[in-house]
Amino acid sequence: MRNLLNKKILFIICGGISAYKSLETIRLFKNNGAEIKTILTASAKEFVTPLSVASLSQGKVYSDLFSVENETEIDHISLSRWADVILIAPATANTISKLAQGATDDLASTVVLASNKSIYLAPAMNVRMWEHQSTKQNLKKLKNFGYRIIGPEIGEMACGEYGEGKMSDPLKISAKIDNYFLDQKNNIKFKALVTAGPTNEYIDPVRFITNKSSGKQGYEIAKSLSKKGFDTTLISGPTNLSVDEDIKLIKVETADEMLTATQENLPTDVAIFSAAVADFKINKKYENKIKKQDSLNLIFEKNVDILNYICNHNSMRPNLVIGFAAETNNIESNAKEKLNSKNCDWIIANDVSNNKIGFDSDFNEVTIYYNNKNIKKEKLAYKKKSKISDEIVDRIIDQLS
Repeated sequence: MRNLLNKKILFIICGGISAYKSLETIRLFKNNGAEIKTILTASAKEFVTPLSVASLSQGKVYSDLFSVENETEIDHISLSRWADVILIAPATANTISKLAQGATDDLASTVVLASNKSIYLAPAMNVRMWEHQSTKQNLKKLKNFGYRIIGPEIGEMACGEYGEGKMSDPLKISAKIDNYFLDQKNNIKFKALVTAGPTNEYIDPVRFITNKSSGKQGYEIAKSLSKKGFDTTLISGPTNLSVDEDIKLIKVETADEMLTATQENLPTDVAIFSAAVADFKINKKYENKIKKQDSLNLIFEKNVDILNYICNHNSMRPNLVIGFAAETNNIESNAKEKLNSKNCDWIIANDVSNNKIGFDSDFNEVTIYYNNKNIKKEKLAYKKKSKISDEIVDRIIDQLS
């Protein structure tokens, strides 16, 4: 497990009989060069002691949300930012429920909610608790939020019952985390460019034409690419969103500025054009604010089609070019027409006539159309945009590899 060397793992231990396995998992991480910081929930202290955890991790153990010492040395935000990855093992039914509801009643749940890093859960509980419908629903929700699940496994439990619910073996857990860092290492050689958000096309100094795009899907795609090791550049129209420092963010307003920024940041291995670029701009922008009048005639001209331009300029075309099609009707036929006419590799289409998905929503449902002889398609069902992004990036990695 060479990929753990110098990696920072925030290890959260919850209160369950499987907590003893966490000590062996910490030992494996340390033996392979990882740096560990640990959070013990209040109930975890009933199964393992802070002293034993500190001795194995050779790092500080945190537990109290309102500790003056902790909050002056490193608060819950800094602790979540410090980590390269967060592991919760064992993840009890109670913890899974709290995370699914977004509760923040202790240090562990507060750190997790404040985190911008990948989070792994290793569930451990009685078989009946694992099979309960509420647990299944909570896990489904967490998966849609982007949490990654390790196990559980089938076997005999401490209570004497047999079934699914045993926490995964420490070797399996450490191998999963090692593979996570291996994926990052393998993808670091790839460069990615993402466009996101709307553009503003000015009529006069105070008025402009724009659209409802929030930029959320493009921002989430950039975050997913960066998390998985891509050298990522995000070119964004006007939004109120933010990204991690690992992502190179370039702010633009107009379609012309977005095209220029795109040209200046090529070549790249993959380009994802998720921005809702205005099709038209004013032929001649008024220098001063237009005063109120009975009628106003404006002359429009076409903006450069950035997707089409990049797809058909061989000197700057990335290996994989992905466009988006936000449609209100005839989604499949419009997506296929765009796929063929632009000469891009994929089109990702979604229905923006539904207020629950698409523009300015945290959720989406998309269909990917692949440009080959059969024009295959694949639907990514309704879920959070962050999870949609992870699934898109997984497919990008498969394609580039």
